[in-house]
This record gives sequence, structure tokens and C-alpha cells, in this order.
Amino acid sequence: MLTQSVEAYITLRRATGFAFRSEGSLLQSFAAFSDGRGKRYVSTETAIEWAGSAASLCQRARRLGQVIRFARYIRAEDPHHEIPPAVFGSESRPRPAPYIFSAEEIQRILQAASGLGKRNAFRGHTYNTLFALLACTGLRVSEAIHLCFQDVTADGLVIRCSKFRKSRLVPIHETTQAGLERYFRRRRSYTPLDDHVFVSLRRRPLLLHDAETAFHDIVEKIGLPHGPGLPRPAIHSLRHTFAVRALESCPDGRDRITKHMLALSTYLGHSKVADTYWYLEATPELMRNIADSCQHFFTGGRP
Repeated sequence: MLTQSVEAYITLRRATGFAFRSEGSLLQSFAAFSDGRGKRYVSTETAIEWAGSAASLCQRARRLGQVIRFARYIRAEDPHHEIPPAVFGSESRPRPAPYIFSAEEIQRILQAASGLGKRNAFRGHTYNTLFALLACTGLRVSEAIHLCFQDVTADGLVIRCSKFRKSRLVPIHETTQAGLERYFRRRRSYTPLDDHVFVSLRRRPLLLHDAETAFHDIVEKIGLPHGPGLPRPAIHSLRHTFAVRALESCPDGRDRITKHMLALSTYLGHSKVADTYWYLEATPELMRNIADSCQHFFTGGRP
């Protein structure tokens, strides 16, 4: 039966560092489906039938993709297993266009964040500092709210075991360091026992949901444009904005651009530099720069 083979495969993937939670659940579901039909080997017909029961085309492609990768692995030991074709197309969905804040919009967000502390000023200080930190470093929200005091060093912020289980050092500007120090003085007097940088009014580590809710309320309050067909301004948009502005400051010259992209990818904690290049499509200014460079190249200029 396939269940034992799937469990061995899941154990192997997790032993090599992959969380493999949703992927493992999908394969366990497929194995149970195949076992129910008395299939001892991966069958193309059964795999397509199982994957096709998902609600959307993207989900079907993702389901079948997991089976295909498992089949390639298990077929190396037993050629009776079939490798299904990718009949549902690509697993990847197009990434939605990010909302890119203007400098004026970020100022309005920070001012509104300070106003959240009408009943308790510390709440306003917390969200003003958090949103400012996200805007000037491009950190993921989860990375910022998990920061502890020992992670703020003279060399920058130590991000420990973040997405993809990677740690990195994020250098910060002296003005950012000064802003954090001002917040620390209020933070330590409010609740000196907890080690987390950002805490709630309950004197516990700030929750991601609370930060997202506060940001959403601010977006609604200051009236940022949103609606059908428009990018959605969300707290993660601060990271998108940082990346785009960093790319807009990229120097000319192929070698310098390559080094700039690699440095930015490392700074943001991307697992693939392709995730950084995606931001080149984010604004008309960047797309216009690409078009101008291509035209210059094809008319005889140097890239």
C-alpha cells in the first residue's frame, strides 16, 4: 500500500529541513484515496481523479504537483509507479500587484498610529515604532514582532530562524537605532520583565493579528484608496514599498546592478533572488527604466 511509502517520504523530507506540513497532509490524503481503490503503486488515472476533486484549478495543479514529485522519488526504487502528466497546468499563481506607499502616505500612517494611544499612550508609541521599523527596514511583520532586546545590537538587528529557517543580520541606519532607543525607554518602564521588544497593553508579546488589525483600522481611517481591481494596502505593503524604493535607487551598470540585487535579496531574507527581481514589475517607474535600458541596448548602447 502507498501509505507506508508516503510516510517514509514525509519523514525523509522533514529530516532534510522541510516543514512539509500541508504537503504531507496532501500526500497522506492521496495515499488513503489510492489505498481505498486497492492501488499498490502511483497510478496516473487515480492521481488525476484525486487531484481533480479540488475546488479550483490552482488547487488541482498543486495537489497533482505533490504526487508528481513523490512519484519521481518512489519510481527510482520501483518502475511500476507512474509519473502523472501535469494536466492541470502550473502550480504557481500570479502574484497580486503590491500596494506601494508614497512617502506622504507613510507619514500619515505613522501619525495615525500615534493617535491609537488615546486611552494609553504606550499603545500609540508601540505601533508608531513598529510601523516605522517595517517601513525603513523591510522586515517581515513576524520578524519584527519576534524581536527581543538581545537581537538589537550595535551592528544591526539579528533576525533568528525566520522564514525558511534562516537567520541574518539586518544593518539599520543610526536614525532607526535612535528611534528604537526612544521606544525602549518607554517600553522598559511599562513592563520590564518580558524580553520582547514589542508588547501589547496586556504586557505580553504583541500578536501578529493585533498588528494587522491596527494597521487595517489606520488604512480605513486615513482613507487610502482600495477596492476591486486595485492593490490592497496591507501591513506587508511596507515591506513591498521598502524593496521597490531600494530598487529605484539601484546604480547604473550591469555589474553594479547585479551586486545591488544580490545585496537586497540577502537583506530581505529571500530564499531566491528571483523573488527580489519580481519587484521590478511593481511600479511604472521601474518598468519604464527596464524599457529604456532595453531600447538603449538594442540601438547599440551598452546595457
